[in-house]
Amino acid sequence: MTEPSALKFFPNSKMLLASPPRWWWGLLVLWVLAMIAIPILIWTYGESILPIASSFTTLLLAGLSGSLLVQQWGIKVALPRLAGILVFSWAIEWLGATHAFPFGNYHYTAALQPQLLGVPLLIPFAWLMLLPSAWAIAASIDGKWHGARFALLSGIALTAWDLFLDPQMVKWGFWQWEHFGWYFGIPLQNFAGWVATVTVFSFLLRPPALPLFPLIVIYAVTWFLQSVGLIFFFDLRAPGLVGAGAMGLLLAVAIYRLRANHSHLLQTRTVEQSKILQE
Repeated sequence: MTEPSALKFFPNSKMLLASPPRWWWGLLVLWVLAMIAIPILIWTYGESILPIASSFTTLLLAGLSGSLLVQQWGIKVALPRLAGILVFSWAIEWLGATHAFPFGNYHYTAALQPQLLGVPLLIPFAWLMLLPSAWAIAASIDGKWHGARFALLSGIALTAWDLFLDPQMVKWGFWQWEHFGWYFGIPLQNFAGWVATVTVFSFLLRPPALPLFPLIVIYAVTWFLQSVGLIFFFDLRAPGLVGAGAMGLLLAVAIYRLRANHSHLLQTRTVEQSKILQE
């Protein structure tokens, strides 16, 4: 008898329900409050505060995401993969900023410091802060933590976030595109490059399973804050609506699939337990 896919995905309910310690949730609340404070800081101090505020919120969420990897995988497994995320993302950003591939022709301004060969050292941590959540969305939809479909869904899930991010960061002066693109000034090549690079990296890395609940919470809160921020506070209503639709759709499908898999698992176990009692 073949094992149901839900049992392969959730050999026990701990993977679905696993929750980080209280301090983790406390720091997540701090991150949310810091994100909410950004419009207030802009009104109070002007846009010169943005590099500091963005650096703080990025490093805090990257630390929270990274701590989940360490908690679930253990330090020996997590550290090489964390280093891989940071090194790969810096390298692909350097390649993009200097050779116009794979994202298109752009360059970073001096706003974000420090920089290494023209790439702000903050950028790899921006990848780290949401890439594990993109993996969780992909795994929830696909039912697996590896393979081509999982990798492609990971690329799409992270790129959906960039539908918010790129117009926002260009408006804030963190980087500039050399040519005006079709997506609110951003070239479509940028998004194709995001999907391709994240897909390839996720396929090669084959991340071990992670606790889905906190990572999906990160994705959901990011979706909500970005939607509200761009639509109501940062005068970027059109990209805010597009990003809200893209991330929101992926989030809804992931939650639906997750609930369906979990329900199937519970039903399967109930049947198995009944058979055991009958025997």
